[in-house]
Amino acid sequence: MLSEGGAGNSDVLLVEHEGESLVVKDFSRRGPWIRRVAPWLVGREIRAYAQLEGHPNVPRVVARLDRVAFVLEYRPGRVLGPSLAAHVPDTFIEDLRAAVAQMHARGVVHLDLSHRSNALADADGRPVLIDFASAICFRPGGLAARLVLPLLARIDRRALSKWERQLAAGP
Repeated sequence: MLSEGGAGNSDVLLVEHEGESLVVKDFSRRGPWIRRVAPWLVGREIRAYAQLEGHPNVPRVVARLDRVAFVLEYRPGRVLGPSLAAHVPDTFIEDLRAAVAQMHARGVVHLDLSHRSNALADADGRPVLIDFASAICFRPGGLAARLVLPLLARIDRRALSKWERQLAAGP
């Protein structure tokens, strides 16, 4: 278990299948009300991942297991924070900004990048963006994307500023 979900969150499990490490996000152990809305939550998050398919810094969706669970590619990484500063290249923040800009260009705002476990550094020091449960998707180029996405993208950019300050502070 990577993370045991609280009352309204999924359990996040690391599993091995045919030699591949995968992540399962599963609401099946939640209460009846959450299980009732879980298909909508799962569908929403899968849509965000689908809109980001092929983004080099975002894991791919492998499958939807059922109404309340889906499977993602496992992208191991270290959580961001001051102690990570010595373990990432000098270009990390620049690479993270580029990854977020590409995400926004595809019409997705994350809205929870400031949470320390949602932006990671992989073994090579590249950014990995995960957990799109709070994300909002827009049709790239559409009216809402042109009007609303830039306003919401400020939340993601504030998170980038936070990580830049923390990594600059060092251990």
